[in-house]
Amino acid sequence: MKVAIYSRVIDYEQRNEIQHLFDELIRQHIQPVVHLPFLEQIKHNLVVPSDVSVFNGSDDLDESIEFVISLGGDGTLLDTVSLVRDKNIPVLGINFGRLGFLASIGKEELTTAVTALVNRSFVVDQRSLIHLDANKTLFDKVPYGLNEFAIHKTDTSPMIKIHTYLNGEFLNTYWADGLIVATPTGSTGYSLSCGGPVVFTESESFVITPVAPHNLNVRPIVVPDSNIISFEIESRADNFICALDSRKEIVDKSVQLAVRRESFTLSLVRLNENNFLKTLRNKLSWGLDTRN
Repeated sequence: MKVAIYSRVIDYEQRNEIQHLFDELIRQHIQPVVHLPFLEQIKHNLVVPSDVSVFNGSDDLDESIEFVISLGGDGTLLDTVSLVRDKNIPVLGINFGRLGFLASIGKEELTTAVTALVNRSFVVDQRSLIHLDANKTLFDKVPYGLNEFAIHKTDTSPMIKIHTYLNGEFLNTYWADGLIVATPTGSTGYSLSCGGPVVFTESESFVITPVAPHNLNVRPIVVPDSNIISFEIESRADNFICALDSRKEIVDKSVQLAVRRESFTLSLVRLNENNFLKTLRNKLSWGLDTRN
């Protein structure tokens, strides 16, 4: 079995856990294929097999790779989405970050996670993605995201007007600092911090959430993800910001934009005992009395 390992930056204090992961993979006869920049970062502090395989980008992940292990927080896992693309390689997120909604497997569960891969005793959730269409090339070969698409004013510009349409029919004009269109997965991210609702990951919907709206009667709305959502931007500035997950581009206000559900999904691995409700309770402290 071959397993790809991706990470961005790991703190020196976490070297023991990383070493434990490599040791466990080798013990269970799993060949690690390590992202080259990550290997360069850790090779002087860890004992890594001298013949370890490496990969540089998405094109190097072929059909021999059975899983991708993401080491880090949710941001690292979002990066992993741009590597896996439409290859349908299941992704297992191990949380070396803070909150860990997506990378929900703790460092203390490393041995359990590797054993689950070997024994196939895990669950694969299919997570929908959001795709951006525009009349100019944006975000290169990865015009999609797992969490959300967002429109923002630039730092120094006043609020913008975002005329929004569902399948060509006018929905609303948002006078705001920006607008978020979140997937069910992304409903617990940026959209939630702006007052959006939590929706279940299998709900087949988008959440449209304004960022600092000028009209206080404007609220987030949930729409079926069968809709194509298009936008027209008015602004005193010439440019605005488009963001897909953690990636962003500066866009001229004349560019035409629309989002829709992507044609493929992300396969996200979770251990059998972990589910969405348990993650909500643990990460949001639901059901706990925090008054004392």
